[in-house]
Amino acid sequence: MTVRVIVLNGGSSSGKSGIARCLQAVLPGTWPAFGADTLVEAVPASLRQAETGGIGFGADGQVSVGDEFRALDVAWSRGVAERARAGARIVVDEVFLGGAASQDRWRTALEGLGVLWVGVRCESAVAAGREVARGDRVPGMAAAQAELVHRGVVYDLEVDTTRTESMECARMIAARVIAAQA
Repeated sequence: MTVRVIVLNGGSSSGKSGIARCLQAVLPGTWPAFGADTLVEAVPASLRQAETGGIGFGADGQVSVGDEFRALDVAWSRGVAERARAGARIVVDEVFLGGAASQDRWRTALEGLGVLWVGVRCESAVAAGREVARGDRVPGMAAAQAELVHRGVVYDLEVDTTRTESMECARMIAARVIAAQA
């Protein structure tokens, strides 16, 4: 199987974006990274609250998603898949708020493509510390998502960034990608 897409799934502040950047450095060829944050940043301010059909972030770190954002999310995943079908190799930095249902949505979009499903885990307390250090997240989001995003999700590989640096995790993932190409 030739891997065209690497899907990194993990909670907020689990280390996905760092791993994605490291993968870009260690994998042969060009691997653009697209993620949930990219989509959230792209929507207009009017969709940054669930009450308007968009996506909202509660004071406790809970994320609420409305119908219009869900529709955009489906279109987003299909668009990323079309880039891979057109020849790009892609790293997806994702947060499966719906657990297995979110993975199913991506499976449908990526059907027929070589995909490596990677779970990015991090102990809740460590992710919460990173969340505070980042300063751009709603407090509580990391703790709320640490286990939620993995419920019912099936992976080809899991990494844990609690005590393992992003580069080491990226090298483990890259080794799997390279082995799959051989």
